[in-house]
Amino acid sequence: MDKNIFAGFFSDDRAAVTVDWVVLTAVIVTLGIAVLAVISPALTSTAEGISSTVTAGLPAIST
Repeated sequence: MDKNIFAGFFSDDRAAVTVDWVVLTAVIVTLGIAVLAVISPALTSTAEGISSTVTAGLPAIST
């Protein structure tokens, strides 16, 4: 095997941008899942409160 083939392969940086975008996308998706995990209990509680208010027929905003 020729050393120039391996040297050319490892010095080629055309795919570096793709790797950057994959890593960036993975970080954004992971952050979104983490945020959803943190706010999910509050969303569930709020949805249950809205559901009970609508079911009872009470006004949503009390004055």
